[in-house]
Amino acid sequence: MNLQPLLDVLELQEDAARALADGLRAQIDDLQSRLQKAETRLEHLAITRRTVTGLADRLPAVVPDLPEHPDYPRILDSFNHATRPLRAKDVCEALGHELLPKNVEGTRAKLRRLVKLGILTEAGTGRFARKP
Repeated sequence: MNLQPLLDVLELQEDAARALADGLRAQIDDLQSRLQKAETRLEHLAITRRTVTGLADRLPAVVPDLPEHPDYPRILDSFNHATRPLRAKDVCEALGHELLPKNVEGTRAKLRRLVKLGILTEAGTGRFARKP
């Protein structure tokens, strides 16, 4: 019996299996490289997340837009220089308004509007302060 044809067929099958294994090894190497890059990217994103959340409390709060009236920036300026909560009369004086009831009530309304916007807080009845 001549074994050579059978050995030739086996050799062809071995070559095909070897080529397939080599191709799969190349794919595995490529996938491992891509996996390593993805894992590195995930680590960097986790570090970035920790950094951002760690700094979030240090970022300045976003101040809402003030209503369009020239007194609002001046009112806030008076609170920036205040060492204690202010009453509407104190703010009127700081703005240079006469202490007439209509001026005091108008200023009080502006102060309450700033409380609603979250810029000021009412620290007791009729006393207003800058939010910490």
